[in-house]
Amino acid sequence: YGNVGRPGCHRLSDSPDSLYIHGTSGTLPHFLQEPDDAYIIKSNPIKLKCRARPALQIFFKCNGEWVHQSQHQSQEHTDQGTGLKIREVMINVSRQQVEDFHGPEDYWCLCVAWSHLGTSKSRKATVRIAYLRKNFEQDPQGREVPIKGMIVLHCRPPEGVPVAEVEWLKNEEPVGSDGNIDTRADHNLIIQKARLSDSGNYTCLASNIVAKRRSLTATVVVFVNGGWSLWTDWSACNVRCGRGVQKRSRTCTNPAPLNGGTFCEGMSVQKSTCNALCPVDGGWGEWTEWTVCSAECARQHSRECTAPEPKHGGRLCDGAALGTDNCTGGLCTQNRKLLHDAKPQGLEGSSDVALYSGLAAGVVTVVVLIVAVTLYRRNQSEYGVDVIDSSALTGGNPLLINSSQQPDLTVSRTYTSPICFQDSMDKELISQEPSLFDPLPDLKVKVHSSFMVSLGVSERGAEYHTQKAHPQTFPRGLAPDYSGVGLEGTLRGRREKTLLGPHAPSTPSRPPLRTAGVFGHAGGRLVVPNTGVSLLVPHGGIAVDTTWEMYMVINQEDSKRQEVLLSPEVTYGPLGLDLSCPVAMTIAHCAEVAADNWSIRLKRQTQDNKWEEVMSVEEESTSCYCLLEAQCCHLLLEHPGRYALVGEPLSQEAVKRLRLAVFGSADNTNPLGYSLRVYCVDDTPYAFQEVASAERVRGGCLLEEPKMLLFRGNSLSLQLSIQDVPQFLWSIKPFTTCQEFSFSQVWASNQHPLQCAFSLERYSPASSQLSCKISVRQVKGQEQILQVYTSVVESEKEVVPFFTQSDCTITSQMGSRAFKIPLSIRQRICATFDTANAKGKDWQLLAKKLCLDRNLCYFARQESPSAVILSLWEAQHQDTGDLDSLASALEEIGKDHSTHSTSSRTSTQTTTGTTTRTTTTLGRSTEELDAEFT
Repeated sequence: YGNVGRPGCHRLSDSPDSLYIHGTSGTLPHFLQEPDDAYIIKSNPIKLKCRARPALQIFFKCNGEWVHQSQHQSQEHTDQGTGLKIREVMINVSRQQVEDFHGPEDYWCLCVAWSHLGTSKSRKATVRIAYLRKNFEQDPQGREVPIKGMIVLHCRPPEGVPVAEVEWLKNEEPVGSDGNIDTRADHNLIIQKARLSDSGNYTCLASNIVAKRRSLTATVVVFVNGGWSLWTDWSACNVRCGRGVQKRSRTCTNPAPLNGGTFCEGMSVQKSTCNALCPVDGGWGEWTEWTVCSAECARQHSRECTAPEPKHGGRLCDGAALGTDNCTGGLCTQNRKLLHDAKPQGLEGSSDVALYSGLAAGVVTVVVLIVAVTLYRRNQSEYGVDVIDSSALTGGNPLLINSSQQPDLTVSRTYTSPICFQDSMDKELISQEPSLFDPLPDLKVKVHSSFMVSLGVSERGAEYHTQKAHPQTFPRGLAPDYSGVGLEGTLRGRREKTLLGPHAPSTPSRPPLRTAGVFGHAGGRLVVPNTGVSLLVPHGGIAVDTTWEMYMVINQEDSKRQEVLLSPEVTYGPLGLDLSCPVAMTIAHCAEVAADNWSIRLKRQTQDNKWEEVMSVEEESTSCYCLLEAQCCHLLLEHPGRYALVGEPLSQEAVKRLRLAVFGSADNTNPLGYSLRVYCVDDTPYAFQEVASAERVRGGCLLEEPKMLLFRGNSLSLQLSIQDVPQFLWSIKPFTTCQEFSFSQVWASNQHPLQCAFSLERYSPASSQLSCKISVRQVKGQEQILQVYTSVVESEKEVVPFFTQSDCTITSQMGSRAFKIPLSIRQRICATFDTANAKGKDWQLLAKKLCLDRNLCYFARQESPSAVILSLWEAQHQDTGDLDSLASALEEIGKDHSTHSTSSRTSTQTTTGTTTRTTTTLGRSTEELDAEFT
């Protein structure tokens, strides 16, 4: 036994395998633990263990060679139950040992245990170096599949020891197997019937004891092709009589195309001819013969409404169907007397009717004359009309009265609506016709200032005797151009001011939009239609017996600036304007102000054409007031000039609103061609007006309702692409399917439209329908889809109206018609809240209730803070015209004030009564308020 513990000496009956030990009887060793297969991770050695009973010695043998005794770690103890010895042995195997072995098989080790009866061998345990390569042998590939289609994603993991296990992730969440999804077949992912929820990003995850590896992401899109809904019922015939057209429609919503699915093919609207039965009015037939004269000396004849009969809702015959006549000529007797001897009863009744009718007609005539005389005298003594028309004095044009001449009061008509030019060409003809300004004879006029557009006189009316006009004097309101800044007001007549002076020329291709009007003490409003720009002149802002001819101009010249122009550049004047209170200007803007990502400032142009900052909308100022809303900005201004809102983005999250519109028209150079034009403009009414005007000249048709896109200031471009064009019906000009605007073009567009065009051509004249989609998206930003479905044949095309511009190009309102709050109510509110109150019921409370309690220092410096607050409220609610919010605010003030202490109850009841009366008055109809104010 001397060499048993030293297997390296190779002596124990020549080898341990042939060891035979003589001694007491026993059993062969039994292995309680055999060595397991192991993997070496990185450079960490592994441990192999053996445990046997009974065992005198245990040694490891690796790759056919005995492991040296010094590398063994052994422990021995006795089993308490059997009294047999249990031995446990452990060795370490390093990475270097495995790498140095170059045998035909993997590195292996086993245990050999000895007892008194012999030896026993354990199982072979292999030792391998674990690894996992980086690259997948096959990455899954993205695909687009229709709904309910099969999805198969292949994945072959990287080579590794041990072999890697595969797990699938969808949007970073594990994918489990169910009845529809199988992840067990050769590492592949199989979805039997695709659902919309199966769309997503799929990743194959391979892992073993060494590492984890992720495959490339495969995007799976489950799309839905569009399907038509059922046809609607046929519409009613579009004519009441004769041949017409009726329609029915269907929509591509059964289902709607999703995730790039194809749009429905075919017509969405069907038309059919229809015949509406025309109504036939009834007509009388011939009278029958007279009946025999009756004992009452009467005879009768009749007729029927049968020539023709009324049909299909036609009118019945007018008149009587039965006619009666007295028998005459002495052929008929009554009570045995001749007819002419008897006194007819009906004749006496007829005489009474004629008498009463004559008296009634006389009374009515007298009353009408009295009323007419009264109205005539009232018109002579009071000012009950808005504008006196002097068309008879100016060749039929009421707007061409020279301000120094007086029309005849005896020749007049009344205008009760705003006077405006119907077209810009009218103004050019007026200004270019020298004969229209020839001197007129001495005339006399008396007018009222509530709604004057062409006459500049005082509010209460005044009489002027004319002289011959100066050759260079222009009619009031018809100066050649308002775009200049060197305009000066001069006194004329009874402290009357006019607008005369040099004017800067405007750009010929982009003339400025302008409006003008004459305002007196009653104030008024100027509006440039459909541009979001208006000017409110408060009541009392102009002195009594004084009028100003005011104008407002939207500049359309290209302006180069570093800041982002968020609104049009608006000028109001004249420069010498002298008002006792600020005017309220409203300007639309295109900034998304919901988040604080903008620094927005109001700027004003100086006389040297430089722009100076007036105020920041977030700061308080005593020189100007700015109320910024989601779509527009309301400004209280005291100095005439040119103003604009500019913005500086504070982060890449700053957003500018864009309005997108697509127009279409036939190609004049190609009978089979069709042009689609896509416009991207700042989301202001003024910017879209320029597009509308240009398309009206080109004969374009709006093909889809304009949409709004949020454009972020992240320096990424705007891409436009046309999709889903029917390939077998239409062709598109090469290299034009996808177009792009740079970030700087969109971000600094300065209210000017950006346009791109797609030129298409149909293969056959029979193809009269065009359906496609236009995608407008910012890179890594929002996307909008413009759906085009139109007929390219002019006879079938239904023009979609897109011009919201009214018939008038100049709109102005003067006097009470320009304000929502009647003058009496306004004066009562100002008298109540301008006076300081110990309980806090003053203009500050009014501003708080109207949510205008920001920058109170500006109101405090005004002569009447309440009047300025109400002017701002008027500008804020000029479109809605709803007095409910003002009435509710006044009612809340009255309730709050009524809760004060009993000691001040008397004064409280007085002021509360005032507020209650004001609130009650505001709740009445506009007609009642106008009547009370008049």
